Amino acid sequence: MSLLVDIQQSFMRFFIRVILFISLFTAFKSALHATYIFIPMDQTQSNHLKAYGIAYWILGFEVDTYWMVNYRGGSFMFKHTKEFETECILRGVSHQLITDAQSSALIAEVSDPNANMDAVKLEKAPRIAVYSPPGTQPWDDAVTLVLTYAEIPYDVIYDEEVIIGKLPIYDWLHLHHEDFTGQYGKFWASYRNADWYIEQVRSSEAMARKLGYNKVSQLKLQVALKIRDFVSGGGYLFAMCSATDTYDIALAAQGIDICDAVFDGDAMDPNAQQKLDFSRTFAFNNFTLSRNPYEYEYSNIDNTNLRNLPKNLDYFTLFEFSAKSDIIPTLLTQNHENIIKGFMGQTTAFNKNTIKKNVIIMGENQAANEARYIHGEYGKGFWTFYGGHDPEDYQHMVGDPPTELALHPNSAGYRLILNNILFPAAKKKKQKT
Repeated sequence: MSLLVDIQQSFMRFFIRVILFISLFTAFKSALHATYIFIPMDQTQSNHLKAYGIAYWILGFEVDTYWMVNYRGGSFMFKHTKEFETECILRGVSHQLITDAQSSALIAEVSDPNANMDAVKLEKAPRIAVYSPPGTQPWDDAVTLVLTYAEIPYDVIYDEEVIIGKLPIYDWLHLHHEDFTGQYGKFWASYRNADWYIEQVRSSEAMARKLGYNKVSQLKLQVALKIRDFVSGGGYLFAMCSATDTYDIALAAQGIDICDAVFDGDAMDPNAQQKLDFSRTFAFNNFTLSRNPYEYEYSNIDNTNLRNLPKNLDYFTLFEFSAKSDIIPTLLTQNHENIIKGFMGQTTAFNKNTIKKNVIIMGENQAANEARYIHGEYGKGFWTFYGGHDPEDYQHMVGDPPTELALHPNSAGYRLILNNILFPAAKKKKQKT
């Protein structure tokens, strides 16, 4: 009996060695003949956020790189080299080695006129700028947080760089929790005696004087106009939180004093509301200003005070678009999930009654009558507004600790940010009319 057991065990060891040899030989043979690396972006991907960083990094080598729109969550495919393969391993990004024949078959599959998919060739890595005041920590802004985690390089610029004309050297600009109305985030009621608020006012007023403006609101308007020109000339603007509604409010209020005396030393124009010019804005119209300096709100664009959603029911749904005829919103919404958990901010979501008819709503909570994710064109460029502060921090408060993205490598909410970051690398396509 013992001899029989020994024979069986020996046979099993031999069988395992044969299987292991075949597996290693197959893997070696596959690597030897691989011409492309395929990065899936569906539920099989171990680190979605790092995958975008790989795609961005690859673009610096000027190799054929494709974004497989709507295929397995918006996957990536690029020419194989041992260096690229090693980098995927080092960054923990799931990937597969495929042959030239397999890559050609894949492109043919997504290019089929009857398939709601497409293959978009990525051209070059966009030059990225983040509009942020000096001294701001990366975790104060969800975009700088995810750029850092994904290992995507960016420059930080602020008022002075914008005013002296540096924007045109960039392809992509991000704005976050900024107040373009000159009201210091409307934090006056709660934080006017806080050291950080006093310093913010002091440094903002000093910068306005340095650049030749009497008021912070006047400086911020000129910054907003420079950004408008950047987009009109072909730039890409991505804004989150209060940088969305305050940007449009500043454009509509050009030449009108909408600041209370506690912000700029003199009374606001009593007819400010009637003088607003909504034809100047990107996304919003027919909104009503908040004139109360004690109210932590700028206007009724933001839906925060109107919504009545408990956290466990706070979600928004991404729309599905045609990859063949609506390629831009398709690129911006592709994800491994189409229902995204909500998150709050000073500007949480957009009251749909204030959104212009030509704006594309890409994500909404229908029950709350709010849009969370919107997009449009202006001149030769594009803009996207995304409500909320941090996709993995439901209600971020002043002084809260930073989000640790290593704990959220597959965040569907953060993926929407990264879609926007990579979008300028895609060959530009206007919507079909």
